[in-house]
Amino acid sequence: MFFRMVRGALARGRTGRTMIAATTALGAAVATAMLGVMFDVGDKVNQELKTYGANIVVQGRGAAVLDDLYQMDNGSSAGRTPLAEADIPNIKTIFWAFNIVDFAPFLNTTARLEAGQSAGEAPAGATADVSVLGTWFAHELDLPTGEHAMAGILGLRAWWEVEGGWIADGDTDLAMVGVDLAEKLGLELGDEFTLAGTAGRTSLRVAGILSSAADEDQAVVVPLATAQDLAGRAGEVDQVEVSALTTPDNDLARKAARNPRALTISEWETWYCTAYVSSIAYQIEEAIPDAVAKPVRAVTESSGSILEKTSLLMLLVTALSLVASALAIANLVTASVIERAPQIGLLKAVGASDASVLRLVLTELSVIALVGGLVGYGLGLGFGQIVGLTVFGSTIAVRPIVAGLVGVLVLLVVLGGSLPSIRMLLRLRPADVLHGR
Repeated sequence: MFFRMVRGALARGRTGRTMIAATTALGAAVATAMLGVMFDVGDKVNQELKTYGANIVVQGRGAAVLDDLYQMDNGSSAGRTPLAEADIPNIKTIFWAFNIVDFAPFLNTTARLEAGQSAGEAPAGATADVSVLGTWFAHELDLPTGEHAMAGILGLRAWWEVEGGWIADGDTDLAMVGVDLAEKLGLELGDEFTLAGTAGRTSLRVAGILSSAADEDQAVVVPLATAQDLAGRAGEVDQVEVSALTTPDNDLARKAARNPRALTISEWETWYCTAYVSSIAYQIEEAIPDAVAKPVRAVTESSGSILEKTSLLMLLVTALSLVASALAIANLVTASVIERAPQIGLLKAVGASDASVLRLVLTELSVIALVGGLVGYGLGLGFGQIVGLTVFGSTIAVRPIVAGLVGVLVLLVVLGGSLPSIRMLLRLRPADVLHGR
């Protein structure tokens, strides 16, 4: 009998019920899309930010001490303790190896540039002392674990504007020249020149002119092996820049950054097994002998701030959409109750209790909320994928927790929107309704 009454009530008020279901679906769709993006946005925002530079710098222990004491420029190699190039692949063997997006070693030296045969209008015979930066471009690594990985500035310096083209690690006869240096010396694509270092000499050709808006605009960028030969520093590097996906710092991370030994055992386990920039840096120090890994705070703090603001924006949009849905549902349900007042009054007049009437109305609303919620969840998944592809260029992961949260939120919204009508039902007196008052 009860379910026949529910089925009959749903069938009679199709227009009003459809409007309530549509409003519920709209709120559920927005909530699903925003929550899905919010739960997935951390990795995607981090991934986007990591294309604009490293957030960890690894140096030899002596170099790190000099930087801390005297604020020495990273380009200077005087008095520095070098890192071994052979140890660099160990970065991909730490606990958070999959969070390491990219990394590249750098070796700085100076050399005498002697311009040779020009492909353009550069005067032959021009000479100048220039900064030479050796690095990996796209270096294939054979890891101790037996896996393979790629590392180099092709990913770490993705924002560089390059006229001509990038070079490869094996192109020992090619170089990339900073735009300011090329303009100063009149070098153009295809020009040949000679670099004379402290321990070697090599002839190179300009394969690319780069614009970085940084010190590289006044330098010659060559494969790491070329710079090592010029400086007589085989197998050595000055520093390694690492780009890693990290979790925004909290009080625990800040405490560990000051002194990891001050952590309790439980705090240590939590910190070590969470992708804080400080814990990743600590594990890099464990993997590379005599190394100090220092977070680049400007990058990590900006990343955390952007992530927090983006998540807050998603929550605000979700909350506003649900509040709007609740207000709309309140109006629709109230209108429905007013329309059905004679029917409800008759039920009370023949002996139906307030609890029975309330159960009938809530059952109807639950069915409508279920239908609207399922439709809205499906639409929200599609809308979330559109947001992911449009903004981040990738899909949004479907997480079961989102379905659970949306179900709870839809239920709360429908019940919250029904409160005014529920109060009206409880105050409704059969005699007044049946006499048209």
